[in-house]
Amino acid sequence: MSDTNTKPSVYFVSLGCPKNLVDSQVMLGKLEGAKYSIAKEPDEAEVIIVNTCSFIQAAKEESIETVLEMANYKETGKCKALVMSGCLPQRYSKEVENEMPEVDLIIGTGQYHKITELLEAQKQAREEGMPLPQRSYIDFPAFIHTEKDARMHTGPQFSAFLKLSEGCNRRCAFCIIPQLRGNVRSRTIASLVEEATQMAKQGVRELNLVAQDLTEYGMEWKYKENLEMLLPQLCKIEGIEWIRLHYVYPDEFSDELVSIIAREPKIVKYLDMPIQHTNDRVLKAMNRRLTKAKLFDLTTKLRAQIPELVIRTSIIVGFPTETDAEFEELCTDLQTLNLDHVGVFSYSKEEGTKAAEMEEQVHPASKRKRKKKLIEILQNQRTDKLTKLIGTQVEVMIEGAAEETEMLIQARMPTQAQEIDGRVLINDLGVNEGIELSPGDFALIEITELAQQDLVARLIKVTKPSAHLAPGLTASILKGTELRNAAH
Repeated sequence: MSDTNTKPSVYFVSLGCPKNLVDSQVMLGKLEGAKYSIAKEPDEAEVIIVNTCSFIQAAKEESIETVLEMANYKETGKCKALVMSGCLPQRYSKEVENEMPEVDLIIGTGQYHKITELLEAQKQAREEGMPLPQRSYIDFPAFIHTEKDARMHTGPQFSAFLKLSEGCNRRCAFCIIPQLRGNVRSRTIASLVEEATQMAKQGVRELNLVAQDLTEYGMEWKYKENLEMLLPQLCKIEGIEWIRLHYVYPDEFSDELVSIIAREPKIVKYLDMPIQHTNDRVLKAMNRRLTKAKLFDLTTKLRAQIPELVIRTSIIVGFPTETDAEFEELCTDLQTLNLDHVGVFSYSKEEGTKAAEMEEQVHPASKRKRKKKLIEILQNQRTDKLTKLIGTQVEVMIEGAAEETEMLIQARMPTQAQEIDGRVLINDLGVNEGIELSPGDFALIEITELAQQDLVARLIKVTKPSAHLAPGLTASILKGTELRNAAH
């Protein structure tokens, strides 16, 4: 940093959910626009930024450990400024200020868009030998990016997240998110369509729609613009082949939304629909608006209109006051519902939430036992579902070489979200030996066997080559699992 005309290099670590990743990409876009260079390794960077998560205890621990790990590069690398941003400082700004002197700049969820000006102020003070400006910048979250904000695409070039709204108006008893992210702030349909169009021009073929709750999109405008109005517009964008819906809450699921998903071919028949529990008393204690009857009615309706639909959900076991009988009821209900992908989480007691104040906390040993039992039940269900796919043909998206070996090609079915729902491994090219493939291509495959939780398949033919991504990767020696930016 001795040359004041030289912009520093930045190394970025993004933790937590896809919504947090979008914030990280906006920060990277702003930094790149200010001519910051992106370092490939932390020991090469003069600025290190860790965008943190604090949703549950495990996430808080990971965030703190990562920041402390990065702090070592102030001694062993070139780092002159360590930045902590995101949910952890938004939640614990005073504690971070008092207990983590290693951190030079603390930015909450409402100030991340000011990253370049805050870094520049710090840099100028250092170079002039002046006292550093304030360390902590925490404000009530009000910002949400638009298509006009620079955003650096990271991860696979063919797949991207589109954040519809920020914040949440729900007040689930176990959740801290509204305190970290504020109330719902939605983007306009015009803004979202413009950003998605630009993504498609850059090679994105899969749009993953995210928000704290997609069904709350547009609620602050009394739904004059809503999810049902947005989806048909996104489906018109040339180049976009898959549109995936994450975090669609079941209690606000309209009949029109069911119809749109059923009739629009670009909307993959996959729903990420968090339910958390099925017992009515527990759901009420959680301050969820769902009831068991509503859940069963909705799943029946969805499967009647969309027979091929795959449903992902999340479940909390060991919520305060949950009895053994209510847990057993949950197990029975999930066996009846026969959902496709189920994430099981032990309740995490989070200060500042209503559930943390409940007296009847479930013993940790009981939570572990319940989680283990439910996972075993669900694992058997999942194996049965995957086994039934053997012999079927399905169109998949090519991702690149498998992590284990470049002799296997990794792909995903439309019913598999990136990194969370398993994968398809193509080990037989048949008559296609030597064909050139690119990540982002679509291909028809036949599933031949099940290898643990992965499906194995043979390639039949390429159906939709990617016109935007560089071709020339020979299938038998495919390299580069994902076309990643150097940023993390």
